[in-house]
Amino acid sequence: MQHFKEVRNILSNTLGLDERKNTLTEESVLLGNIPELDSMTVVNVIIALEKHFNFTVDDDEISSSTFETLGNLTNFVEQKLSNQAN
Repeated sequence: MQHFKEVRNILSNTLGLDERKNTLTEESVLLGNIPELDSMTVVNVIIALEKHFNFTVDDDEISSSTFETLGNLTNFVEQKLSNQAN
């Protein structure tokens, strides 16, 4: 997961997690576990990821499992980047 720290930082900056970001691991549950992460902030996180990594996310690409854990979100980003490179 070469982009883990970048995804964690983007999530933290978007949600204003400050030092709590240091407790987040690949297994950290996001939805239902981080109070700041609701349907509106999910959209903000997606937009921040799109801008940072220079890709576009279609509505049908996102599901609740994408935001289940930080590892899932990082895997999603890495798949997008891999598809972009091909």
